[in-house]
Amino acid sequence: MSTTLPSRPLDPDTARTVAAPVLPTRSRLRPLGLGDVRITGGFWGERQGVNAAHTLDHILGRLESEGWLPNFDRAAAGTLPAGRRGREFSDSEVYKYLEATAWEIGRSDDPALERTFRDIVARVAAAQETDGYLNTEFGRPGQQPRWSDLEWGHELYCLGHLFQAAVARERTRPGADDGLLAIARRAADLVCDVFGPDGIPAFCGHPEIEAALVELARVTGDTRYAAQAALFVERRGHDTLADIEWGRRYFQDDIPVRETRALGGHAVRANYLAAGAVDVAVENDDDALLAALRGQWARTRGRRTYITGGQGSHHQDEAFGDDWELPPDRAYSETCAGIASVMFSWRLLLSEGDATYADLIERTLFNVVATSPAADGRSFFYANTLHQRVPGVVPDPDATSPRASSSLRAPWFEVSCCPPNVARTLASLDAYVATADADGIQIHQYAPAEIRTTLEDGREIAFDVATHYPADGVVRVRIAADADEAWTLSLRVPGWATGALLRVDGADGRSESLPAEPGWARVRRAFRTGDVVQLDLPMAPRVVVPDPRIDAVRGCVAVERGPEVWALESVDLAEGADVGDVALASDASVVEKDGRVWVQLAHRAPVDEGWPYAPPTPAATGDAEAVALVPYHDWGNRGPSTMRVWIPTA
Repeated sequence: MSTTLPSRPLDPDTARTVAAPVLPTRSRLRPLGLGDVRITGGFWGERQGVNAAHTLDHILGRLESEGWLPNFDRAAAGTLPAGRRGREFSDSEVYKYLEATAWEIGRSDDPALERTFRDIVARVAAAQETDGYLNTEFGRPGQQPRWSDLEWGHELYCLGHLFQAAVARERTRPGADDGLLAIARRAADLVCDVFGPDGIPAFCGHPEIEAALVELARVTGDTRYAAQAALFVERRGHDTLADIEWGRRYFQDDIPVRETRALGGHAVRANYLAAGAVDVAVENDDDALLAALRGQWARTRGRRTYITGGQGSHHQDEAFGDDWELPPDRAYSETCAGIASVMFSWRLLLSEGDATYADLIERTLFNVVATSPAADGRSFFYANTLHQRVPGVVPDPDATSPRASSSLRAPWFEVSCCPPNVARTLASLDAYVATADADGIQIHQYAPAEIRTTLEDGREIAFDVATHYPADGVVRVRIAADADEAWTLSLRVPGWATGALLRVDGADGRSESLPAEPGWARVRRAFRTGDVVQLDLPMAPRVVVPDPRIDAVRGCVAVERGPEVWALESVDLAEGADVGDVALASDASVVEKDGRVWVQLAHRAPVDEGWPYAPPTPAATGDAEAVALVPYHDWGNRGPSTMRVWIPTA
């Protein structure tokens, strides 16, 4: 087994017709879009259903009631700044909603959603100025001038999300007459005029436009957009932006991208910049830049990422800490940082073909992205702590929470980047399931799915994936079309899946079984209808220990099962007990029973008063008892509670 796949060029003509968020013009792997892959159920299918049925409508209602959509109406009417509501970046939430809606229309062809989409695009179009400028916070009498606050203004950041919405629309409904792509192009042309080689030699304090410009170049064929993205990437790290109390690292303006060793500063900004820089490197065939980004990803994953895949350990600046600075009770782990991490990893996966990138994507999807929305899709975690010390407070369902202050999932935030970010990710998730190369298909994420596509030489590929993953580890791929020539089916074996098995049951009655080591399990043959390839992943719960350099959790363990991290929640303890009063028993067993993971915990005698430092004593007293854990993505769904992922050992 190997972790990487061989290199291949990508046909740009083919790329422009695929309904996927990222379509490199050259890559080892070619993404399969919404027309090629359809998730049909299971863990992710259920969440996509909630997203479509409830979350999108919830977001639209808040965009209206909070005034962020009406800001565009005021701009069109010429009444701004009077009555404008929301932060300087509130325009971006409208654009993210449009992107999510475009992907969902591509999935479901919902006529009501189509009407809503067109209505909002018309309101946005009415607010655009004749030269292409589009922002409701800047540029009018009584407002700050355009481009006057690049550190905090988010003008280019907002436009980046506009461009991504236009890309999603063009890829799901090519040639649509709603005008969104034209709106985006006028704005992008202005950006290139203002910030090009002879323009303002600066960039946005919040990266995002870099990846958006490259994708807009890919969908339109206008290389000037990709060139502008490259300019933005290369300008960073030269002390261009004004210094702030947290330093220029916050903006990624302290070290050039090519010289950066690990992601640092604001975690969302850092990942968005890295994702855009991968796009720039791929477009320009820049191996040196790509190598630098690979190194940043590896060190960030190995030293600055929580067990959940979450990133960011500083609350004050929503930022990465130093190497090994991963305190569970101060984990910020912003939902948007997890989504941005997926974007960075996905681009490297397409470029390199290394299954390790898909491993981190899987971990982050299950334990950050899936954790944010409530089961009904109408409230969200902004930040994702790994240790809740006091029970949370149920938020007012009609209120708007200050950023990240909600101790339980909240319906909306003053800085509400996470809900529409989750929505656009779930709506486009089909495009992250599988890829193709010249020789076959690679499955990266496991969900019930139908895959119908063609290889570069025109060979038709058709198969269905059946699985209850992660409830169990059986993944069955049933071939639905005969092949005249051999092709290769590659299935990712996660790094934790030591002992996995691969079985091939031919329609002719012949069977073959072989071990499948972490990396890629490959089957190459001229498949026949009815052939079944089955991957069995070991799903027994496992106890993991942290690197001893992570001081905050030294002497603790965590429990994982498959791709899921599990947590101890106080609602599963005896009445009145707290997660701080127990430890893993010295002879503890970890077992699976009745769909739950159970551990043996011993109670510790609490000391309520007095000096908390004393000579070593036995850590736990009393008889151990079996306690059920909960998947981390499900914590907080049963009311206020305390919770911890890392459990002390007795």
